[in-house]
Order: sequence, then structure tokens, then C-alpha cells
Amino acid sequence: MDFIKNQLDGTGMSEQTIGYLSNMIMVVFIAVVSILANFIAKKIVLKIIIQIVNNNRYTWDKIIVEKKVFHKLSHLVPAIIIYYSAYIFPSYQALIEKAALTYMIVITITVLNALLNAFDTIYRSYEVSKIRPIKGYIQVAKIVLFIIGGIIVISSLIGQNPLIILSGLGALSAVLMLVFKDSILGLVAGVQLSSNDMVRVGDWIEMPKYNADGDVIDITLNTVKVMNFDKTITMIPSYALISDSFKNWRGMQVSGGRRIKRSVYIDTSSISFCSKEMIGEFQKIHYLTEYLATKLDEINEYNNEHHINTESIVNGRQLTNVGVFREYIHQYLRNHPKIHKDMTLIVRQLAPGDNGLPLEIYAFSNDIAWGVYESVQADIFDHIFAVAPTFGLRAFQNPTGHDIVQLKESPQYSRGY
Repeated sequence: MDFIKNQLDGTGMSEQTIGYLSNMIMVVFIAVVSILANFIAKKIVLKIIIQIVNNNRYTWDKIIVEKKVFHKLSHLVPAIIIYYSAYIFPSYQALIEKAALTYMIVITITVLNALLNAFDTIYRSYEVSKIRPIKGYIQVAKIVLFIIGGIIVISSLIGQNPLIILSGLGALSAVLMLVFKDSILGLVAGVQLSSNDMVRVGDWIEMPKYNADGDVIDITLNTVKVMNFDKTITMIPSYALISDSFKNWRGMQVSGGRRIKRSVYIDTSSISFCSKEMIGEFQKIHYLTEYLATKLDEINEYNNEHHINTESIVNGRQLTNVGVFREYIHQYLRNHPKIHKDMTLIVRQLAPGDNGLPLEIYAFSNDIAWGVYESVQADIFDHIFAVAPTFGLRAFQNPTGHDIVQLKESPQYSRGY
């Protein structure tokens, strides 16, 4: 400043004019130096850092660069120059220093925020992030960061100790609890969800209360984001997963088997004892040959031992077409390439009702993919419905319009029977 004033003294201008002009020249000079320093920091230093990062084998530093941590950090350079140049203007020194310091605090907050984002991204690159997500904790850290940063900025502007402002916040604790109610509940829920391993990113969950049925794609401080199978997005409050019930299908996904539980209804009027002709036909079926041989020997031995009169089929033990059919389905499923052999496989009768006798298939496919599972299930029941008449059985079906038309066209109906 003295050098500039000495150069302007020989121009014949008044002292006041020289003071204004020298101040303007100094402001321009500091601005040029700041711009030049910022240019060097971004175009030279930053490029060298990026080149070093791109040439090493680590990935975490590349993520830091992608989150523009160093770009944001470069904004501190001109602020530092302005802060340490404030003494040149004694009348405005305090104001300039406060403005520069406030700017540096804001830049520091943005740098720390970018670092937290980078840390979250780095953590997500590991498989453990699906089991122990930390996005909720990152959001809590950001809230604390912004609150502390805001207090420091305010204290810097008003020239007060930050502890005084913090002590004043104690009186506002009730208001803060109300404002951050969801965040506090979300934090507590996040800790419980994570510690108890209740839900992970990628889990298929079902929560009818919120019309959620799909995969978890994100877990944050306040919400759990679910992409439903119709590609809609449902946002569930984190604490709702603690207070309400929901179904997690992870066990099915981990086990590698998906349950098939469906019944075929048999018309009870088609159930009968097996005749010799029927048994002869059944013995030609590959899956029943060994079963029938063993079963017939067991029945004959029982009837002979108890001196059963076999002239009447109701005496002693006899095979029924529905029993043989049930065994056929069981053997068919045991030999099916898409059925899980190490999980429960049952073909059982349920209580008969108005729709006939239910034969329930309880088994697990060895492929959990939805499309494959539905295809396997459909193929199995296609075969069951097609093979039932071979055993003299009819699948139950309520009369349709076609059945009524067929009845009207029958000779018995025309004769009035």
C-alpha cells in the first residue's frame, strides 16, 4: 500500500484521491492474486493430484476425487489470501476477516460433507454394506456437522463464544426434539434394524399396511425405500419396521428353495377301488412299478394272514385309484429335475369339502427366480391334470355354461329323465 501511495504522490492528485485510488488498486491486486492462486490450485495442483490418483491401484482415492473433495478444498486458497490481506485495510479489517472466516467455515463444512459422501460410497463397495448399512449414521453425522457448523458461523459473525450459543440451545431442547422427532426415531430404528439384522439392501420384504411388496433398494435415516414388483417405489418410515410387522423373504432366497403349496381338487364320485385291469395298467407306469410290487405283496400277505374273504372288495385291504395317484405324484416330484430334493416334499389329502377332495402338493423348487418358479409350478400341475384320467379320476369343477348346454343336448334330458 505504501509503495502504491508513493508512486501516486508525484501525479499531483489530492491526498484523499490518492487514498481512494490506492485502495482500489490494492483491491484489484488482491483479487487478481486470489484468482491466480485459485487458477493454480485448480488447473495445476488439482490436475497433478488427479493424475497421481488415476495412476495408482487403489479405488478409494478415486471415489474421493469423484465426490469433488479436492475441488471444494481449492476454494480455501483465495479465502486465506483475503483473510491475511485484511490488515491492509484497517477500517474494514474486522469485517473482511469475519466474511473470509465465515466463507472458510462454509467451505470446510462442504468439504467434510463431501468426505462423508465419499466414505459412504467406499463402504457401499463392500459386501458388508448390504448386511450393515451405514447411510443412516452418515445422515446423523451430517446433521451434527451442519448444526455445529451453523453455530460456529453465527458465533463468528456476532463475535461470541460458540459455547454460549450451545448453552442457549438447552432451552430449545423440547423444540429440537419435536423438529427432529422423525430423525431420532429413525436413528433408533436404524440401530435396531442393523444390530438385529432385520432387513438389508436387496431383501424382498412384504408390508401390506404400506402396500409394499418388493426389493429394498435403500435404507436411510428416516425411510426404507422399496421397489415393488410393478416398478413403483414405496417409502416406509424406518421406525415402522420396528413398530409394525413385515415379512422378509430373505430366508427363502438364502435357502435356494421356493415353496410350492397348491391343491388339485378330485371329484369324490370318481374315487374307487382298483380293479385287476387298472392295476395291470398302473404297473406299466415307470414310477409305480416298484411301489405296486411292494404294496401288492404287503396287501396279499395281510389278507392271507387274517383269512380275508377277497370275493368282496370291501373286505380286507385294497388299493384305491386316488391312493395310487397320490403315490404317483410323489414319485413324479421326487424325480423332477426342478424340485429341491433336500427340502420337504409331501403329497397329502386335506379335509374334503364342497369342491371335492383336495390333494395338496407341498414341495420346493430348486430355483428361486420368480419366472422359473412359476414355470415349474405350472408344468407340474399341467401334468397332474392331464394324467388324472389315467387313474380314473376327475378334477372337480363347478358346472359351466358349456356343461349345461351338453346336458340339454343329451338323450336323457330330451326324454325327460
